[in-house]
Amino acid sequence: MENKKRVVIIGGGTGLSTLIRGLKKYPLDLTAIVTVADDGGSSGRLRDDYDIPPPGDVRNVIAAMSEVEPLVEEMFQYRFQGKEALKGHSLGNLMLTALTEITGDFSHAIRELSRVLNVHGRVIPVVNESMTLLAEFTDGTIVEGESVIPKQHKEIKHVFLKQENLKPLPDAIDAIENADLIIVGPGSLYTSIIPNFLVKDIRDAVIEAKAHKVYICNLMTQDGETSNYTAADHVQAIYDHVGSPFIETILINDHTEVPIEVKENYEEECAEPVIFDMDRLNELNLHVIKANIATVKSGTVRHEALRVAEWLYEYSKIEK
Repeated sequence: MENKKRVVIIGGGTGLSTLIRGLKKYPLDLTAIVTVADDGGSSGRLRDDYDIPPPGDVRNVIAAMSEVEPLVEEMFQYRFQGKEALKGHSLGNLMLTALTEITGDFSHAIRELSRVLNVHGRVIPVVNESMTLLAEFTDGTIVEGESVIPKQHKEIKHVFLKQENLKPLPDAIDAIENADLIIVGPGSLYTSIIPNFLVKDIRDAVIEAKAHKVYICNLMTQDGETSNYTAADHVQAIYDHVGSPFIETILINDHTEVPIEVKENYEEECAEPVIFDMDRLNELNLHVIKANIATVKSGTVRHEALRVAEWLYEYSKIEK
């Protein structure tokens, strides 16, 4: 591993796992630092019932990083139907919960399951305990819970954690300090990306790290989080929560035209393509990279993992 570039990816949700599926195909030393603020669905139920960090985002990253037969991954991601006791739970979530109960430690459970599933890299929760996300909106109201925030359909002023002085795992800090490249995003801005930076030691380590720092901008806005947000608005929101303009490069899609029928589908969700406001991005002193990194699948716009990964791999080889 010593000849491989050390790449740290910070985020959560489908954006993180999608990116990892591309990056794992390259000779990189990968570390994913994953948010544990989820409180909805299977993850939320297990979090409440077993007093463990929510396993959902971690499970998705493990699946993305794994090198196993497709059927094994499908089984790991399988979500039970039918009876109420198991309905909605994924097998991977239950396995992480069981291993946490057996080992007494969530991060240890992740390491053991990663070994079993032949994970190509390291998966590290941003903290080794549950964290509760709150949001204050511009009208002054405050709500608690990651899953509740987007449902308010209000403009977010800022998000913050209920718990004070949460400490990250030493492995997370070590990975950041020794990284050659730190990648932020893509993903839900206020509920997948920013929560990681609300942990002070993570925030400070990223600011001080000597690594290249790249933000992969979202392709579409998200109702309840980033309605009407431009690319610069996304970056500014991160800076407002971090307290320092730490990003050097932003990767944006250079093919912004979305098919009419797909755009109409997103309009029903109150979402639209993110506008790349070049003047403001330049004012933020960002090195703006445009590349063909988007694809349309099943009526949705997604980052093309292999194209993004190819660009990041080449970028990781640039020496300061």
